Amino acid sequence: MHVVIMGCGRVGSTLAKALERLDHQVAVIDKDALSFRRLGTDFHGRQIVGNGFDRQVLIEAGIERAGAFAAVSSGDNSNIISARVARETFGIEAVVARIYDEKRAAVYERLGIPTVATVPWTTDRFLRMLLPEGASTAWRDPSGSVAVFPLDLHEDWIGQPVEALQEAAGCRVAFVMRFGTGVLPDRRTVIQADDVVYAAALSGTVTDVAAAVAHAPEES
Repeated sequence: MHVVIMGCGRVGSTLAKALERLDHQVAVIDKDALSFRRLGTDFHGRQIVGNGFDRQVLIEAGIERAGAFAAVSSGDNSNIISARVARETFGIEAVVARIYDEKRAAVYERLGIPTVATVPWTTDRFLRMLLPEGASTAWRDPSGSVAVFPLDLHEDWIGQPVEALQEAAGCRVAFVMRFGTGVLPDRRTVIQADDVVYAAALSGTVTDVAAAVAHAPEES
């Protein structure tokens, strides 16, 4: 696959070299020709000096035959503009933009532009390493407001309906891994032995949810 990358900083250059090692064709765009030094002498992809949202620059980089586009420069505006040009003008479906402002990231996600919000993503990585395993998150939305995480359930929750767990813990059960298969629960779903239950909750309530399900359910 041919991939076009806008931005040859540390992320862009590392991504470009990783894609090339996987035998993809890569073209990198950057306003500063000196940035291409990060690619090293072993990089064989194209190096284009210019703005990644300029149509002619994108055409020179091979956007018309590209299967994917990544905007990873240091500017939020440049990244989102170039991502929209790649998606809306050239019809590239696999488009991702790096965004520092998490509020903007949420807006662009709603517009259909997948984003990597740098600050929430980095924060989540630290949380995974710092917090106990039961409170680690499997996913956060781009704004960092909602978390999906596995629950460390007390054994007495086995045989209880999902609805009872949701009410007791103040969360939503997003899905259940059962015998290696994902299951979307409904009002009749009952927790079984060896289920791995993933909950969705507001980020500020993760610890409270984890604590609630670590105890046996109250008798009704």
